[in-house]
Amino acid sequence: MNQPQPLTEPSGGVPEVVATGAQLREVIKRLTQGTGPVAIDAERASGYRYGQRAYLVQVRRAGAGTALIDPLGVPDLGELSRALGGTEWVLHAANQDLPSLAEVALRPDSLFDTELAGRLLGRARVGLGTMVEAELGLTMAKEHSAADWSTRPLPHDWLRYAALDVEVLIELRQILYRQLDEAGKLEWALEEFEYVRTAPPPPPRVDPWRRTSGTHQIRDRRGLAVVRELWIARDAAAAQADLAPGRVLPDRAIIAAAQALPKNTDELLALRPFTNRGARRRLRTWAGAIETALELPENELPAHRAPHSPDALPQPRSWKDRNPEAAVRLDAVRPTIRALADELELPQENLLSPDTQRRIAWRPPSSAAEELVAQALRDLGARRWQVEQVTERLTQALATGTPVGVPEVADTADEAPETADEAPETAGENAP
Repeated sequence: MNQPQPLTEPSGGVPEVVATGAQLREVIKRLTQGTGPVAIDAERASGYRYGQRAYLVQVRRAGAGTALIDPLGVPDLGELSRALGGTEWVLHAANQDLPSLAEVALRPDSLFDTELAGRLLGRARVGLGTMVEAELGLTMAKEHSAADWSTRPLPHDWLRYAALDVEVLIELRQILYRQLDEAGKLEWALEEFEYVRTAPPPPPRVDPWRRTSGTHQIRDRRGLAVVRELWIARDAAAAQADLAPGRVLPDRAIIAAAQALPKNTDELLALRPFTNRGARRRLRTWAGAIETALELPENELPAHRAPHSPDALPQPRSWKDRNPEAAVRLDAVRPTIRALADELELPQENLLSPDTQRRIAWRPPSSAAEELVAQALRDLGARRWQVEQVTERLTQALATGTPVGVPEVADTADEAPETADEAPETAGENAP
């Protein structure tokens, strides 16, 4: 077996960064004269800046080479998007980049997601570097993936890294396309790509402040009010300064204040996380937020648990008490989907999202008829191929409360005890 070869230099060298309208127009002209799909990637400054905007956009097309575009210099790339209308865009983990691309008016008419293709092909690891090595025999350096891409000027080494991210993306797409076709999964993939392309933005989180790391340590409602008010104040300050919230005030400072309930700035400064220069710079802001929380009447303090959205389901661990029949159905649905996913050689969360599994178990159709189960799945956002694959077995599992298609395990004395493994909630899940 040949050793993987390092991919160290873009084939056309590191291009000059496009930062003016005139440069962009020249790039558009070149790209429209190219042929085939267009490879696109975006670099953000997660952990450094507020939000998830793109600070560099990489575009490559056969016959046109690679372009590196600076959205700070040309913030509206709608002209480029229109010029590429009708062309397939190739991205890796598109759901991560599409929102930031949309902010600069880049929206594909057609999409091929190499990460999602890898999932549907049953690949255990679907990172870009791993897939490029497995399919093309090339290794890619990832040392700048977590860099602060808002830095200007961008270092030459970073630009080389960015150009290499799209260097072989189209070649990878061609291989995966053929493999999907040979596996009979091409139509599945095309449906999934379109689902990702057209997916609306997720709804705002309920009580996003509750995601502050360490909130579970706060047992009283007054302390939770401090967490909430400091989180709100920090978010506003971070947005104004265009800094990642954790760089304005770390979560550990918020939790320390919620535990100590300081009544003045002296008590606040006595808390170690507030002694650093960054926290001290906005000390009055933090003290004001804490004061607001301490003065709230009891009926305005946050509840211990976040309020549920109208369509939220109880945690499955409580189902046996709250809805025993649903618990039985869920215990049948999960292994049924898991076994079928194993047969089809793809992750179960891509076959049918864990959320959809829970919802159809909690509130099944009025009768266990395949056409009603299929309609219920469509109503929950399942794609056509998913409905076709799971409906028959899922209908049986819902009707009988017994897993369907699960291989029987021989009952031997030396066999390891069976363990329950719930369907994982993963970042790559295609859940509605």
